[in-house]
Amino acid sequence: MPQGPHRRLPAFFQSHLESLSGVGLLLGTLFFAASLTPTLVPRTYVTQGVLGGACLAAGYGLGVLWHWLWAYLELPEPQGRTARIVNGAITLICAAVLLAFLWRAADWQNTIRALMQMPPVPSAHPFKVCITALATFAVLLALGRLFKLVTRFVAVRVRRVVPRRVANVTGAAIAILIFWSLANNVFFRAALHVLDASFREYDALLEPERPRPTASNKTGGPDSLIAWQQLGRAGREFIASGASAADIRAQTGQDALEPIRVYVGLPGADTPAARAKLALAEMKRVGAFDRSTLVVVTPTGTGWIDPAAMDALEYLLHGDVASVGLQYSYLSSPLSLLAQPEYGSEAARALFVEVYGYWTTLPKDKRPKLYLHGLSLGAMNSARSAELFEMIGDPIQGALWSGPPFESRVWRAITDARNPGSPAWRPELRDGAFVRFMNQQGSPVPADAPWGPMRIVFLQYASDAITFFDFRDLYRRPAWMDPPYGPDVSPQLRWVPVVTMLQLALDMSVSTDTPLGYGHVYAPQHYVDAWLAVTGATGWTPDALARLKQHLLDRAHAALADGDNAHAAYEHRGG
Repeated sequence: MPQGPHRRLPAFFQSHLESLSGVGLLLGTLFFAASLTPTLVPRTYVTQGVLGGACLAAGYGLGVLWHWLWAYLELPEPQGRTARIVNGAITLICAAVLLAFLWRAADWQNTIRALMQMPPVPSAHPFKVCITALATFAVLLALGRLFKLVTRFVAVRVRRVVPRRVANVTGAAIAILIFWSLANNVFFRAALHVLDASFREYDALLEPERPRPTASNKTGGPDSLIAWQQLGRAGREFIASGASAADIRAQTGQDALEPIRVYVGLPGADTPAARAKLALAEMKRVGAFDRSTLVVVTPTGTGWIDPAAMDALEYLLHGDVASVGLQYSYLSSPLSLLAQPEYGSEAARALFVEVYGYWTTLPKDKRPKLYLHGLSLGAMNSARSAELFEMIGDPIQGALWSGPPFESRVWRAITDARNPGSPAWRPELRDGAFVRFMNQQGSPVPADAPWGPMRIVFLQYASDAITFFDFRDLYRRPAWMDPPYGPDVSPQLRWVPVVTMLQLALDMSVSTDTPLGYGHVYAPQHYVDAWLAVTGATGWTPDALARLKQHLLDRAHAALADGDNAHAAYEHRGG
């Protein structure tokens, strides 16, 4: 009876299962269990499963490497009955650890959800997590074995002309080169090309809910130097979503001006320098330099400017604000950072040079106060836009940078130079006269402490993995994990080599799925406190500020409910 084909499939799987490394499975299981512990952002069973599979693969790979090194050094291994006893004991220990960690997984996730005022989950869906993790592990294992086959294929042929160990090293090096070239030059570039075209088409869409402005003093309006279509989707959102003078007047009960917003999209001109010159010309046309406050905003990767930040400032200053932004990419911030790491800083620098150069020609007693602002990748590029030495004789008034990414050299240098005893998630630098850090609880520096001639504020949440991720978390405990923890960080968080870095990498990708005021989603009420510190705005009573914060929070929630602010999630998740 022809049963061969039916027997070969189980035999195929059986051979692969038998070829798995016991030491690798041991360490992989422990890594998978550790991945269930909390980090900064709550996880779904899908994200937890993918993370668990990646940790299982990482532990398995390290276990295989360890076993190979042990055998290479010709160290003794248990044999026969002793080996079976040891393996059985290890299997039981791993099973017990895995079951215990799966049982506690929901409680661990709920410790984060409680801090972020999210409803608890009744279950972590352990079965679905395990299935997803095994599928992820199988894919990564297949890639690893394919790499091994390529290495052997090359080594066998090179061994004909060179010694065996040299051939093995050569095979591994060539395999690495082949895989890197395929990943970077073929798959990554092709995906980048598709995503770039997708983002470009999305950016060009004219939304029916955002009609072209009819006022001549609006960017994109009838007399504007920049056509409405040339603003891009993010620019049109920035121009159209701002509060009017009537909105501000109704909330504050005081006279208000119409805020001025200027934006130049990528279609506006071919080069960053040309777009910067166009922005300056438009600023002059609409009277931006006649306002008391001027803000140069560096957008995120897609050109998006957080409305929560600008709304807070415009309400605080009763509309007496002008702001300008310049688009430098269609791509989301992570993709823009990978594909065009220098382009964002080049565009930010071009705009600052144009605006600052003209601003310094104006009489000091009549020109506006000049500030910088940026969120996420925008914060990093904004910090790169201004050279300190060029401003020594005529400094700007300050900057507000929110959610600076871990790659930001300025942020890291200041954080590393913090006062002894101050936590890394909200550092203090000397007496706080030059730079202060704020989060949901404000700043540790008293509000009435004197400032120097320039005010720099970093607004950051301890639960923001985009700010606190570090590749060195692979092998050392990060300073922000030293107690006391931040107010939005689970007390159950623990550092585990390799695993914590993978957990935080996942946290980065989902950091905009949190509620307002946590993760990488910065809330308007916290922007109010930050702008108060930066600008020194006066005339607000505590009750009036509380009403303003609630109004802005309601406005932000309404925008999210209507989908107007969906660009934030689109920006960081890559569309």
